[in-house]
Amino acid sequence: MAHGLLVMAMHLELTPALTATPSNPAHMPVTDAWRDPLGLMLESTGEGVFGVDLEGLCVFINPAGARLLGWTQQQVLGQNMHVLTHHAHADGTHYPLDDCPIYNAFRKGEPCRIDTEVFWRADGSSFPVAYSSYPVFDQGQVRGAVVTFADITERKRAEAALHQAKNELEQRVAERTQALETALQQLRELAAWSDAVREEERTRIAREVHDELGSLLVALKMDVGWLDKRLSEQEQRSALEAQSMREKMRGKCQNMGRLIENAVVNVGRIITDLRPSILDHQGLWGALEWQAQEFVQSAEQELKWCMEVNEQRVLPEPMAMAVFRIFQEMLSNVGRHAQARTVDVDIVEREDWLHLSVEDDGCGAEARAFESAQAYGVMGMRERARHFGGAIDIDSQLGRGTRMRLSMPLPSWEGAP
Repeated sequence: MAHGLLVMAMHLELTPALTATPSNPAHMPVTDAWRDPLGLMLESTGEGVFGVDLEGLCVFINPAGARLLGWTQQQVLGQNMHVLTHHAHADGTHYPLDDCPIYNAFRKGEPCRIDTEVFWRADGSSFPVAYSSYPVFDQGQVRGAVVTFADITERKRAEAALHQAKNELEQRVAERTQALETALQQLRELAAWSDAVREEERTRIAREVHDELGSLLVALKMDVGWLDKRLSEQEQRSALEAQSMREKMRGKCQNMGRLIENAVVNVGRIITDLRPSILDHQGLWGALEWQAQEFVQSAEQELKWCMEVNEQRVLPEPMAMAVFRIFQEMLSNVGRHAQARTVDVDIVEREDWLHLSVEDDGCGAEARAFESAQAYGVMGMRERARHFGGAIDIDSQLGRGTRMRLSMPLPSWEGAP
């Protein structure tokens, strides 16, 4: 735009001003205010414009250019513009005159447009500049150059801000991608662990069914076979022998009853392992207390129990099962790792949130142990809690025990009438 302005100005300077003549009656007379169109354009433009001769000395500069450089027009005229305002790069290193694109405009006749350099002000400060340098020809000979320039500080600042925002966005995307990849890997490992645990549980149940129920059923089958054989021989015995055999068969039946009772107990235990029936019979709150009592009895630990909930509130079955399994895993961690003497269980309902904590006085552990990629039990608890909008917090220190806390929002519930 500035280049076109200068071309027009130079053209107007060499073209006689239009005046009203009999052959051109449509034109208004030219007043004195319009007799210097080049000066008017140089005065009105907001960009800096100056001209240099073949020596690089300033032959004219408009007010905007002098103002941008911090000089007056009279101070700039006759000065070597490279020495005055283009003598150094942005980092302060010397800018050789032979490398200056402005001077190449009249030395080699090469116009240029540059926006990667700086001009220097009278006070020694610099500013990023976009400038254009065009050779001036007179009768085919280069006589100098015209330079237009503009302060692009705001543009550079906007570009820097945009570049920084782009870098920050790329960094956040990279971090988020890494986090997603890590989470995906953890989910894969958790799924693999869950499959392994499920298979291990199936193996355990199959072993119990085979070793305990299987042996009981084999013993019952043998007893039934014995009874069948003895009953078939009963007619061949004397009355006294028959009476004695009846007593033996009666004892055998009593023994078979005890075997059946053991089988019923084993079946109930296996069913309880698969799904605690106490959840159906006594609800979540009773099941939690029963599980805590069962745990401390088997682990020979002291239980401190505190539960402050509305026991009439019934949670949806999937949520109740999740809370129960998380509680089981918390107790399991205490049993496997804590070496504790006391277990403190605190269950509180507050502002439609359930807070369940299990704290022990055991050996504790470093925080990284619970964040490990192999801490599948903790990962499983967190996934169960997250599914219902909850979270698991763990506070543990070496030698000071561990506190695991479940916080889960409770569904809306209208109390009993």
